[in-house]
Amino acid sequence: MSSNLFAANAYASVQGLSQGLGQPNAAGRLGGAGGERPDFSAMLQGAVGSVAEAGQAAEAQAAAAAAGRADVVDVVTAVAESEAALNTLVAVRDRVIQAYEEIMRMPI
Repeated sequence: MSSNLFAANAYASVQGLSQGLGQPNAAGRLGGAGGERPDFSAMLQGAVGSVAEAGQAAEAQAAAAAAGRADVVDVVTAVAESEAALNTLVAVRDRVIQAYEEIMRMPI
């Protein structure tokens, strides 16, 4: 089933993004390979890029279906994957905003 495949790919993607987080390296420090901490902005850009790629894939499948070169099932699957990726991104954005607002409410 395509949704199971999408979930497995999403899990693998998250595991790849967080690789090295919370695990000590050879020097005993926390961080990724080479002793450097993973860059949060690069991780965020990668996540946004993957959402954009999913959207482009859905658009390409829809265009191919309109031209008669793709199956409707493939189009529906691509659109569903794109929707799931976008919903995930929106949920992460909402959590980041909630965390920021909570930090701003903390007394100094």
